[in-house]
Amino acid sequence: MKILGLDYGHKRIGLAFADELGVAYPLQAAVEGDFEAKIAHIGREISARRPDKLLVGYPYNMDGSASEKMREVDEFIKTLKQRFGLEVETSDERLSSYQAESDLAAFSAKRKNSKSVAARKKYRRTGDLDSRAIALVLQDYIDSNPQIWSR
Repeated sequence: MKILGLDYGHKRIGLAFADELGVAYPLQAAVEGDFEAKIAHIGREISARRPDKLLVGYPYNMDGSASEKMREVDEFIKTLKQRFGLEVETSDERLSSYQAESDLAAFSAKRKNSKSVAARKKYRRTGDLDSRAIALVLQDYIDSNPQIWSR
């Protein structure tokens, strides 16, 4: 089973991938200037990696209720299904960006990187943080669904 993970945002769409080994890793985020260019970026990843399904991070509120952004993500999912014809699942993405940023801060501290704030801003701007966040969501999905890897 191969899965492409996506973390939707207006400015950036984080991307991550997991293949038959069941290990998720971040990819270059789609940070192009307009939505169609971001969809084309996703299309190139789909063509290159040939995932069996897509996993989209779903933005619940901290209390588990539906967020306002869910409507946007639902429209994004509809676009993905129409354009690529792949199965699309969702997975709770609460705290994934926070965890990715915390991991980055810990890594910077270990390296005694005095520019850790600047580094975090760069990771946010380039979409690296978004891709790391969806990699965490994707890995959690994999770990929670071991039966999908035994096919």
